[in-house]
Amino acid sequence: MIEHLRHMAIFARVVDEGSFRAAAKAIGLAPSRVSETLSELEAFLGVTLLYRTTRKIALTNEGRMFYARVAEMLRSAENGLNELNALSLEPVGALRVSMPAFMSSSSLATAMAEFVRRHPQVALSVCFTDGRTDLLEDGYDVNIRAGWLDDSSMMSRKLGESPRALVVGADYAATRPRPAHPSRMEDWDWIRYRHRSEYTKMVGPDGTEVKILGQTRLEVDSVDALYHFTCQNLGATVLPEHLAARGEAAGELVRLFPDWRLLPLGIFAVWPDTSRRESLTLLFVRFVAEWQVGMVPQSTGN
Repeated sequence: MIEHLRHMAIFARVVDEGSFRAAAKAIGLAPSRVSETLSELEAFLGVTLLYRTTRKIALTNEGRMFYARVAEMLRSAENGLNELNALSLEPVGALRVSMPAFMSSSSLATAMAEFVRRHPQVALSVCFTDGRTDLLEDGYDVNIRAGWLDDSSMMSRKLGESPRALVVGADYAATRPRPAHPSRMEDWDWIRYRHRSEYTKMVGPDGTEVKILGQTRLEVDSVDALYHFTCQNLGATVLPEHLAARGEAAGELVRLFPDWRLLPLGIFAVWPDTSRRESLTLLFVRFVAEWQVGMVPQSTGN
């Protein structure tokens, strides 16, 4: 029986995810291995748990009865881990987190590294992507989101803000007169980030607001690509401050209108209000939020 507990957990995940492929992605196994595991469990039990077709799966009567018991067992196990984590000085468990790829070298990523360092019994799996991810469908415990927060059914906490800068490739800037006002950039080439508005809004020292459209020469869905193509002198763009500063220090980028302000992106942690690992999720979110504002004591190790 004990050796089949993992089989039972995988069975429940297949039912929850609705397919072998989705379950395999969520738990990090090959779809063929998930299918084999279910077959082994059915052979052990002597019953068919799932009807399989090329398009979907469905529970048999036996599978429906068994799933209810397995789900109850897993909930009890998760509750036990949550209770232990709440009492223990050393949290235990695993968390799946997604965050924007452009933040892979940010202070938030540094906070995650410190979280892992301080809690050796916690396994953290982080997916870096600039596209949107779905907490429930993609099986994440926490999403880190930049600039958008539109699901009121989720719990959330603001972690900070990401300042931005308007920059252009140094060689590209050298071919044109320096514009005296942002509105003079309408005839410049622009590199656009697909997940943001096509307009660039700037606020001047006197509070004047300007929206710039410009001529889109290239559109990408990755901030790292945005940085690379701007350094290749294909036009102007808006970059997170840490990338703008990196390119400026290397002499590859020139900052435009430093006296004007771009609205920063809000950075949020989002998680389900019925998180499977509630205490561990809250511990993680609290840690990275407090690290961002300097409330978590810094490590004193060598």
